[in-house]
Amino acid sequence: MTIFLDRDGVINRKRPEGDYVKSWEEFEFLPGALEGLCLLSAGASRLIVVTNQRGIARGRMSERDLTDIHRKMLAAIRQAGGRIDAIYYCPHEGACECRKPRSGLFLRAKADFPEIEFTDSTLVGDAIADLEAAFRLGCRAVLVAGPDREKEILEQARQKGLPVNLSVLSLLEFSRTGLA
Repeated sequence: MTIFLDRDGVINRKRPEGDYVKSWEEFEFLPGALEGLCLLSAGASRLIVVTNQRGIARGRMSERDLTDIHRKMLAAIRQAGGRIDAIYYCPHEGACECRKPRSGLFLRAKADFPEIEFTDSTLVGDAIADLEAAFRLGCRAVLVAGPDREKEILEQARQKGLPVNLSVLSLLEFSRTGLA
């Protein structure tokens, strides 16, 4: 089984709207995220991060900045006893094939890991774009959102006819469910 994970809002604290995590100093793991990743590492066959990073296209950060953030994030996860098998990111803004909810990042992952079966995979995200991507791919969809955002996102999903298999408060909570 493959678990696809959005980054901002699932693994780390999301910056305010219009801002981006631009450096390791701005990166902050969400409560329970490291423990959740450790639990998922023990059970999932593959953990892959798929993340939109339009801050690059907007000139707020460079790909080198993003690479540094990811290198340090992976080191912290390994040090805690977890793992991430791959990270795919979209540096573009607007319509492109790799920006979620489109499937380009996922198809790149499948090219690198041909054994991936989307129907046996789960996508864990915090936004409607993640739920749309899961639906397009035929993956199970898990929403990570606090009560303040959960209701709004679930209503958007209902209006768009998007199934949500599970809604949880954190990656740790997801890691303790039977869906993980």
